[in-house]
Amino acid sequence: MSDDPDTDRLRALEARIAAAKGPEAKDHMEEHYSQAQLAWRMVIEMVAGLGIGFGIGYGLDAVLGTQPYLMVVFVLLGFAAGVKVMISSAKEVQGGIDAMSALKEPGAGAPKDGDTDG
Repeated sequence: MSDDPDTDRLRALEARIAAAKGPEAKDHMEEHYSQAQLAWRMVIEMVAGLGIGFGIGYGLDAVLGTQPYLMVVFVLLGFAAGVKVMISSAKEVQGGIDAMSALKEPGAGAPKDGDTDG
């Protein structure tokens, strides 16, 4: 029964610390992780586009015997696809729109002329 005063004091201390920190500390940490997650997502999308383009190009070159040409073409196409997906991810995060509308519509989420937020 000697633990009861200590646990009550510990809970009171934790409550005071949480009140002193406030909600800003938690939001800052969540924002930090979301930005890191977005950066890794964009890197992975770019690498995946390049890797898939390389794989398709190399495979077609091996089958057709046109060694470097199709690989170069498909790596460039993979790069273009990776950039497009990265841009749509940035629009999705920046504008708060869903992924499908960001991919379908080039200007989705962008403010239109005359729109005001307030």
